[in-house]
Amino acid sequence: MEDLKIVFSYLRPHRREMAAAVVLLLLECVFEMAIPLIMTDIVDVGVPAHDIPYLLRQGGWMVLCALLALLTGLAYARFAARAAYGFGAQLRLAEYRRLQSYAFSNLDRFSAPSLVTRMTTDVTVMQNVINAGLRPLVRSPVMLVLGIGLAFFLNRKLALVFVIASPILGGILFLIVGKVGPLYHRQQRAVDHLNGRVQEALTAIRAIKAFVRGDYEAKQFDAVNQELTQASLDTFRFAQFNMPAFQAVFYTAVVLIMWYGGNFILAGSMQVGELTGFLSYVLQVMNSLMMISNVFLLLTRSLASARRIREVLEEPADLADPADPVETVADGSVDFCDVSFKYAKSAEKDALSHVELHIAAGETVGIIGGTGSAKSTLVQLIPRLYDATSGTVKVGGRDVRDYRLSTLRDAVGIVLQKNVLFSGTIRDNLRWGDPEASDETLWAACRAACADEFLEKMPDGLDTDLGQGGVNVSGGQKQRLCIARTLLKRPKVLIFDDSTSAVDTATEARIRANLRVLPQVTKLIIAQRITSVMDADKIVILEDGHIHAVGTHQELLASDGIYQEIYDSQMKGGAIHGEAI
Repeated sequence: MEDLKIVFSYLRPHRREMAAAVVLLLLECVFEMAIPLIMTDIVDVGVPAHDIPYLLRQGGWMVLCALLALLTGLAYARFAARAAYGFGAQLRLAEYRRLQSYAFSNLDRFSAPSLVTRMTTDVTVMQNVINAGLRPLVRSPVMLVLGIGLAFFLNRKLALVFVIASPILGGILFLIVGKVGPLYHRQQRAVDHLNGRVQEALTAIRAIKAFVRGDYEAKQFDAVNQELTQASLDTFRFAQFNMPAFQAVFYTAVVLIMWYGGNFILAGSMQVGELTGFLSYVLQVMNSLMMISNVFLLLTRSLASARRIREVLEEPADLADPADPVETVADGSVDFCDVSFKYAKSAEKDALSHVELHIAAGETVGIIGGTGSAKSTLVQLIPRLYDATSGTVKVGGRDVRDYRLSTLRDAVGIVLQKNVLFSGTIRDNLRWGDPEASDETLWAACRAACADEFLEKMPDGLDTDLGQGGVNVSGGQKQRLCIARTLLKRPKVLIFDDSTSAVDTATEARIRANLRVLPQVTKLIIAQRITSVMDADKIVILEDGHIHAVGTHQELLASDGIYQEIYDSQMKGGAIHGEAI
């Protein structure tokens, strides 16, 4: 229940709508419960006396109560909907904001499909607790208490049927809820798996078509689809017993009441109107009990969703601003002081081990190494996308953990290995680097990244729509736009994580020449091609998470076997000793 308490705390901004809905619902119950009492008088007083004015007057009161019940019910629906959908919006916003505060290590603990499900399906379940559950949750206990009370008021002997039926119904509900509860968890996990398969298939749709694997993917989707189907069938196989079991008890109670009530009428101890009114209250009470059982099933499912939402809201961010953060980065110097790092505390091996590296402000440093040598891991420690497990990473002479995160990341521009563009125009995407940038500034950044070459050929220029994920531009064009976007930040440290791999060598050379003139900007270039780093002030060779060697192109070419091997393999057939083909 603690999960529900935390999740429903986001309902506070809409507590007035909730209060209004509850009051209107109580009024509706009062008006509805008054109708059987009036009907009793009509049958027992008005009909035997043939008193037409009395019948019309009492009938008028019944119509008035029915209209008032209708109006209060409509007003309740309006306020309940505003509270429910407002609550859902608050909950989704809270989850999304929490996600934005996560470090990469936090995101590693949640799969993307699971987060999508928690922000959509799970929030919808919680929303339905109010939209569909508030009415029976409030109405049922009120109708139950009033119905039983008025039933005892009309005939105490017949009301004993409730005393017998209630424990039976409670036992049935207990058994169903106990069985269904764990199955709802399984059902939500199946939704995660389904969303994951859909996301993967849509993201890789071009590869699927290129390899003609549509049938295979359809089978994979069918497997997770069947998993969700089976989980839903198992869940509702037990949940569906709720209604038949309650109806069986209900109709048994009605038969007993009719049997004993008829005997009481024949014996003269009860009037027909009393039995008619009593049956109306029986109907109200039994309907209330069935609605309460449905509420319990709804709450049982909501507990599973509330727990999943709470996990997102209460996941502690692994990275946070210090108590007294440094607000400025002095320069672009970068120092790794005996740095080791592992992605998970339980990992047996470090991804980086005892890295010692010192980069002066304004230097250009190339970083090369084989696949899995932790090149990307190394540079991700600089803007604190992850924190070092041991040792210290410094930028501008200060430990990166001393800075406010926003200050540090504004000073470090990184073009990630996986280029990401967003839906919208090229101008919208570029202004991620500088929201206030003028068109002249945007074009200057595009010229530095050699993106102007293709932008000038586009009829809409900076206003060209990129489509979702930048589908309207090629891989090389996407890389150049990402470089331009990063340059607009005017960072003190500029990191390229293999971000020119899709660009031809001539264009890459022009980009390097344009970047070389940037004053006092430290440039770290991760690359697979020797030509991308051979002009750097120094080159770092990483091997299996360790620094294997550091030196200039000529120094490494003369003394390091690994560098010589990489150079020979890439330059085979061309000139040697520094001349690219």
